[in-house]
Amino acid sequence: MDFNFMLQAHRGFAYLILLATAVLVVALLVTMFGYSGKISKLLRKSTLFTMIFFHTQALIGLIMLFFFSPGFKAAKESGMLMKDSVLRNTYVEHPTAMIIAAVLLTIFNKKLKTNDKIQMSWVIMAFVAIALMLWAFQWHRLFGA
Repeated sequence: MDFNFMLQAHRGFAYLILLATAVLVVALLVTMFGYSGKISKLLRKSTLFTMIFFHTQALIGLIMLFFFSPGFKAAKESGMLMKDSVLRNTYVEHPTAMIIAAVLLTIFNKKLKTNDKIQMSWVIMAFVAIALMLWAFQWHRLFGA
């Protein structure tokens, strides 16, 4: 495997995550305000697919980071990993926030699978996961800002 292949896979799943997250937000809002809190099939499926895409993305990203990334190795060896804000964001803050978001989304998915009505604490957890994902998302790399 090659770094560019992994990078393209990572970018491709980023588009899928954005789409799945948009569907999840819509399904969550519809469930909260339209079905008096009953968990719909759309919400369960959208949460499941978003979680699957998140986990696949995290796996690709971590493999790429630890095994293929020449920038991470160079930053770590030079001692600049935590001193430079761009390197810190790319190699520390981005993966950490995305892993936390994936864990929160996994917990949210488990709660939806085992219950029939949604609770506000779960909604807050889902929106925290989405907010973390949106904060840590590498917008400039994906859309070339």
